Amino acid sequence: MKTFITDDFLLYNDTAKELYHNTAKDLPIIDYHNHLIPSEILRDKNYENIAEIWLGGDHYKWRAMRANGVDEAYITGSKPDYEKFMEWAKTVPNMFGNPLYHWTHLELLRYFNIDELLDEKSAPRIWEEANNKLAKPELSVRSLLKNQKVEFVGTTDDPIDGLETHMALAEEGFYSNVTPSFRPDKGLYMEREDFLPWVAKLGEVTGAEIETYDQFLTSIGERVDFFNEQGCRSSDHGIDVMFYEPATRTEVEEIFRKRLAGENVTVEETDKYKTYTLIALGEMYAEKGWIMQLHLGALRNNNKKMFRKLGPDTGFDSIGDLMIADKVAGFLDSLEEMDKLPKTILYSLNAKDYDVLASMAGNYQNSEIPGKVQFGTAWWFNDNIDGMEKQMKTLANIGLISNFVGMLTDSRSFLSFPRHEYFRRILCNLLGAWVEEHKIPKDMALLKKYVRNICYENAKRYFTL
Repeated sequence: MKTFITDDFLLYNDTAKELYHNTAKDLPIIDYHNHLIPSEILRDKNYENIAEIWLGGDHYKWRAMRANGVDEAYITGSKPDYEKFMEWAKTVPNMFGNPLYHWTHLELLRYFNIDELLDEKSAPRIWEEANNKLAKPELSVRSLLKNQKVEFVGTTDDPIDGLETHMALAEEGFYSNVTPSFRPDKGLYMEREDFLPWVAKLGEVTGAEIETYDQFLTSIGERVDFFNEQGCRSSDHGIDVMFYEPATRTEVEEIFRKRLAGENVTVEETDKYKTYTLIALGEMYAEKGWIMQLHLGALRNNNKKMFRKLGPDTGFDSIGDLMIADKVAGFLDSLEEMDKLPKTILYSLNAKDYDVLASMAGNYQNSEIPGKVQFGTAWWFNDNIDGMEKQMKTLANIGLISNFVGMLTDSRSFLSFPRHEYFRRILCNLLGAWVEEHKIPKDMALLKKYVRNICYENAKRYFTL
């Protein structure tokens, strides 16, 4: 059976159709935050089958399969790829209302030209056709990026990474500008088990004996310099529970010493260390002209049994529900007081905080950078039709949607770029609906400027591409 994805998919009025088809549709993509593996771009990998590229590492799909009663052996276990694919195909028809249902069929159509609903009956045909195409150069990783006009790829990288792959791609001059993003979470969360081993590795990478907090910050600063030399334009921080506990340098030096010595540190001490360190990092980012991305509000690794079995990022995270306003304000204001607040994007996993962050962003704008502090796009559990509309309506209600830097994939899959198409259709339909409801004028030149800026130009300017 053919899919429901027509040319006017999700476009419910004439204004929306004109905006999408004449402006948004063919714009290049700037995917400024994702979890793609750059080495696969460098070697221009061809995937062996659609299960490998579609199901490998995709905890969105894993959660759906678990909810459909699929045994873990067919999700993260050792069952053959074909059998895993068949279990996914059985799951898909049960997913009405879930964005995965739309994304699945968009990806089949855009990459494989397969205009057929995926289910248990169609799966064998789709498996064979998709795999035949995946084996060809036209569907290698680099071709997938070119296919979707992906101009910029912002990967997510540990500060101790050598970035050899990024350097090789830059030297080669590949079509997509693939640059690292600085993700220092392991050096921030001193309460975690991997903190001390990570500090030791940081010392090895920088050729330093890290025995004091001064030495630690110096080594972190050297890695910021190194990332900057390789074209880094942003940092990224996964902050599940927002913290703000001011401290003196002397206090933090003692807290760091205690942790290195294996002594117990209190929750308050940990928050003092994290606050002081993140402020110090923010100062470094401002000096480099980087963007600081703060992903707030995840409640991770809830199923401890499965966490012990599979590790993190395997589909057992959910939405956190703690208050954040005063702590976010305190943190941002501490940098603003020093004139060291970098360009910042605030993302919330909990939609209850949309108004909080949209209003918070408005506190720290300036005349030099329009939209300097951004209320970021709908993220993770929110990147669906309702979530995207809610995020954009909140931004429009409280701030300026005209300066919004738009969509990202936050994905581990090279097949995920049609999510930008999904966002663009939703954006155009929202603007079109406002026109039809006489909430905004039908000034097509101005509307097309909005669409072009939100889908492409704003991010290009913001990330200085």
